[in-house]
Amino acid sequence: MAEKPQPVRVLYCAVCSLPAEYCEFGPDLEKCKPWLIQNTPDLYPDLAEELNSREADKVGEQLQSTGISSPASSAPKAEEVKHLPGGKIKKKDKKEVVIEKVVRNKRKCITTVKGLELFGVKLSDASKKLGKKFATGASVVKGPTEKEQIDVQGDISYDIVEFITDTWPDVPETAIFFIEDGKKVPAV
Repeated sequence: MAEKPQPVRVLYCAVCSLPAEYCEFGPDLEKCKPWLIQNTPDLYPDLAEELNSREADKVGEQLQSTGISSPASSAPKAEEVKHLPGGKIKKKDKKEVVIEKVVRNKRKCITTVKGLELFGVKLSDASKKLGKKFATGASVVKGPTEKEQIDVQGDISYDIVEFITDTWPDVPETAIFFIEDGKKVPAV
């Protein structure tokens, strides 16, 4: 008579409650790593090596803070990037003003100005000044990326760079860009 099959014993992670083999696909592997190293070292052998290298880096940082150099601390540090849920990476906003001319209804133009708020400019005041200077309608609207931008009626892209640098000295001319044919071109 054949032996009766025994049930499979599955080890579940105490952190994410998934089977230990599936922790890498779970919500946050970083939180599970200490538990995995302690309870299933054979399942993820590279985690133990990573832990040892981290400890070596910590010792190197401590030595460096006391003024002693170590060979591990001479390696260049990677830039810190904020990771969002789902594996997305959040980038820092570049401090730049982007000016784009949008043509609509044959000859009608709208000039959009994006990024002035990064330099501490209040967009409602800026739209009033642009409207008065160029004798046209200007308003603050939400763009396609849900960030606020200034829409000015008409093609004023030829004079707007000089006006922005004169009115707001905090905005350098090297930080102003035009969008031409889908490419970002410096205004200088």
